[in-house]
Parts: sequence; structure tokens; C-alpha cells
Amino acid sequence: MFKTIALVLCLAVAILAIEDYYSYPKYKYEYGVKDLHTHDHKSQWEHRDGDHVKGQYTLDEADGTHRIVDYSSDHKTGFQPHVQRKGHAHHPHGESYANIHQHY
Repeated sequence: MFKTIALVLCLAVAILAIEDYYSYPKYKYEYGVKDLHTHDHKSQWEHRDGDHVKGQYTLDEADGTHRIVDYSSDHKTGFQPHVQRKGHAHHPHGESYANIHQHY
């Protein structure tokens, strides 16, 4: 009797695992960071419905520009990114790294 119950439970777990493996993928998420102390500023969102994925991420680059990447993906066209840079690159004035004394 115990062996029969154990066998039925194992079979039920296997069927549930197979159903979960073939379940329809669908999700949405987003997040963002805006740290005034470190000047870290970035965001991302993504939506998936089956084989179709669409999203965007943004970040502030170290040179002062702002990068925006819109992307999409599906099984026919693959990953398709569109990258934009806004602003002009600039570097802060100050002492060059070449002039900084290194201590080893």
C-alpha cells in the first residue's frame, strides 16, 4: 500500500514539473537607482509575453553622457537593440591620473 501511494505521489510531482516547464512565459518588471551621493543613475524595464520580449535600460555614463538602449527580441528576428547617447562627453578638470603618486 505504501509503495502504491509513493508511486502515485512521484508521478504527480513529475507531471506538475513537466507542466511548469512548458508553462507560458509572461512577466513585467522594472527598477531604478538614483543615488545623489555616488551619482549612480540608471533604470530598466522589460516585458515578456511568450517569445516576444521588449525593454529599455538607461544609465549615466562616466563621461557625462546618458545612454538609452531600447531592445526587442523574438524567435524570428533575434535580439534587436537601438542605442542612443544624449549629451556631450566631458571630463572634469583636475589633476591627471598620470601625476598622482602611487604607493605600492
